[in-house]
Amino acid sequence: MTKHSRMKIARGISVALAALAVLRPPSPAQNTGAYLLGPADQVTVQALHVEDITNKPLRVDSSGYITLPLAGRVKAAGLTVEELQTEIAARLRPFIREPEVTVTVEESRSQPVSVVGAVNSPGVYQLQGRKTLIELLSLAGGAKADAADTVRITRRVACAPLALARVRRDATGQFLVGEVSLRKLLEAKNPEENFTMCPEDVITLPRAALVFVMGEVRKPGGFPLLDQERVSVLEAISMSEGLLGTAAPTRARILRPTANSSQRTEMPVNLKTILSGKAADVPMEPNDILVIPSSTAKSVVLRGAEAALQMGTGVVIWRR
Repeated sequence: MTKHSRMKIARGISVALAALAVLRPPSPAQNTGAYLLGPADQVTVQALHVEDITNKPLRVDSSGYITLPLAGRVKAAGLTVEELQTEIAARLRPFIREPEVTVTVEESRSQPVSVVGAVNSPGVYQLQGRKTLIELLSLAGGAKADAADTVRITRRVACAPLALARVRRDATGQFLVGEVSLRKLLEAKNPEENFTMCPEDVITLPRAALVFVMGEVRKPGGFPLLDQERVSVLEAISMSEGLLGTAAPTRARILRPTANSSQRTEMPVNLKTILSGKAADVPMEPNDILVIPSSTAKSVVLRGAEAALQMGTGVVIWRR
């Protein structure tokens, strides 16, 4: 048989097998968690006794195919490594009595999930099988101390529904945007919210609004506010584990940002009368700074608190 005849037969077999592939039922691997190949993945194929197939990396093209000598154009997207090996072996069987095929994944780039925001290692992670929301957050190093309580998931409508209480479509209608509570997720209060991620999902963990307590307290720093939470002066002092013996409670101040200005307004707060019940507690707003000066260094503490916040240094954020 001439080389031309052999290639003609191979093309005919490739077309027939491709037609059969269209009729093939969905891969059972989709329900087992095995990694499914996709566009942009890179594989190497080794076939014993087939000199034309070298151990050269092959990129799965945008249509999901790879092209091999004798085997022709083979659909790789949507198959596991084992299924692709079987498919290539079937294509080679007319030419090789017992083809032995090995497929190795060199790069997994077809199932990216982006994790951004207040996590320790934001970036793009590959699913490589079934992974849940908590697993992706763990891969990203977990939440930072100043993370908000709301985790936002953006997903292509074509992938899978988001079975969450808070879900909406974006303006284009092509994406779903859902939200879950980070606290409830970690406490496993709603296990169904720890769902399996889809390729090209985007997980966003925003930074929380903060209130700050500076000066003569046991644990000065910033404290994240949970969604819709309001904190009073006494609650802020409680979060900072109470006043030191050197505090001057009658000279406390709240430094509050002003609109359209880098300056802060000063609001006097008499903690002594609030603690004794002679005055009402004072609500704090996001980004407020409660300053409790020392009985001997009021002005120094106030200036130091403002400087620390303006420079973004020297402030510890405490995760509650």
